[in-house]
Amino acid sequence: MNGTAIENFVCVIYNISFMNCTWHVGRTAQGDTQYFLYWKSSRIEDFMECQNYIKDNCGRHTGCRFQNVTIENKMAYFLVNASRSGQTIQSYKKNIVLYTIEKLTPPLNVTVNCTGVSYGCEIQWRPPRTSHVKRDNCFKYEIDIVN
Repeated sequence: MNGTAIENFVCVIYNISFMNCTWHVGRTAQGDTQYFLYWKSSRIEDFMECQNYIKDNCGRHTGCRFQNVTIENKMAYFLVNASRSGQTIQSYKKNIVLYTIEKLTPPLNVTVNCTGVSYGCEIQWRPPRTSHVKRDNCFKYEIDIVN
């Protein structure tokens, strides 16, 4: 049973409402072991199974794609079970605060206006889109000028 649970479980939220979760097959899991991901976004909800699995070359589930994920500073609860005939497989549980795994989009409408007289430039942009940050002053920016 030891070493049969998944390893390296990682989730990333991107483009505001899409989430990918991936993992590696357990070190000692046999080739016909299949994993099943369940998740919920509150303690009172029931777990829901992944509807869009990512598979490896052997057809084993090694991830899941989610759509319409809402963050709103929620904690999400993940459970990965596995099945294989004749073998007990370790389950895997993880809780994740969703806003900590969001990969932000780049700033929007970036404009640069340079004047030749003073060799100065004005750079403007709008904050990136996000589902949970409502105040612009929550962002910090870094500008890397090449030329």
